Order: sequence, then C-alpha cells, then structure tokens
Amino acid sequence: MHISRRNALKIISVTPVAAGIGIGDAAAEQAHRAGHGTAAQKPAASGRKGAYQPKFFNAQEWATVTLLSNIVIPKDDRSGSATDAGVPEFIDFMMTDRPEWQVPMRGGLRWLDAESRARFEKDFKDATDTQRTSLVDDLAYPLTAKPEFSHGVEFFSRFRDLVATGFWTSKMGITDLKYVGNVANPGWSGCPDECYTHLGVTKA
Repeated sequence: MHISRRNALKIISVTPVAAGIGIGDAAAEQAHRAGHGTAAQKPAASGRKGAYQPKFFNAQEWATVTLLSNIVIPKDDRSGSATDAGVPEFIDFMMTDRPEWQVPMRGGLRWLDAESRARFEKDFKDATDTQRTSLVDDLAYPLTAKPEFSHGVEFFSRFRDLVATGFWTSKMGITDLKYVGNVANPGWSGCPDECYTHLGVTKA
C-alpha cells in the first residue's frame, strides 16, 4: 500500500515527536505563540513590509528552510503546506529557544548547499524541484542511505522531526488530524462493548 509523505509523518505524529527531540508540550505552545502562525494570520516571509523577519536564519538559510519544509510536508487536497502552517517561523523560534541546536542546524544547511553545488553547480534554493527532490531522497531513508551521506541524513532526520512537530502542533495541523481532545463530552457513556471484546477484558 502506498503511504504518502503526509500520512507517514502523521503516523510519526501520533507518538510525541516533540518529546522525541526534546520539545515538551509547553515549549511547542510557546513557540507557536511567539512567532508561529498560519498564512491566514500573517503575511508570508517574502521580504515585503510586514513579512516575518527571521531572528536566527539569514536570507540564504531562510529560503532553504522554507523550501525544505515544503518538501517534507507539501500542500495537498486536505490541508496547506508546512509554510502555510508557519513551520519555518516555528523552527526559527526553536533555534533561539534552544541555542545548542544552532550549530547542527547551520552546519546541516551548509552541507546541503555544498552537496547541491557538487551535483548541480548551484545552491539548494536555486536548484530545480526535481534536483532538490532527488537530493532529499538520498537523505530521507537512513537504513538505505549511502555512508557518505551520514551527516546529511542526521541533519535531515532532525529537520523532518522539527517540521512534523511544528505542523502538527499548529492550528492547521490539529485540524488536519481532526483532533477533538480537550472538549467536554457530556454525552459519553463509556467505552463501547466491542472495545472490551477486542482487548479481551471485561468491565470492572
């Protein structure tokens, strides 16, 4: 069965990705409040007046982060892309909130540009969509990646986790998951009998 990139990441998000990379629920919420919003809430980071101004990333890095985020979670018929959900802003905030992540992030972005120049004679942001995807495909599967890509694989794995965390803790991502927690349900009458049967247990 084919599993789309969004569905694969959704499976990851069912487990606490944020906790897996050291981000608790409170920190994720703080990041969203501090500088993370959907496209409907703030202008895209395009350089025009009123656009989000990164606090950590320079212009070159910001363009790469934006493109790479959308490769991880592109727009589809269900919801918007990573940038529509404000994921680059989320990542930018996390870099200032967690200074120990700055060197690995900046080093990874430089590795990506260096690899892109070696292959295509241009930075990652200036490569074609096909070229960018082919490069990312070499990093996206750690178990089968070539040893010479180990640094890129480690960087991309961390980056993908940040994108997943940023997206599925955003308003758009929560809607995408159809999460209905934290809502009072006065009509709930307990666990259905078929669940008890499935689990092989009986009601207390």
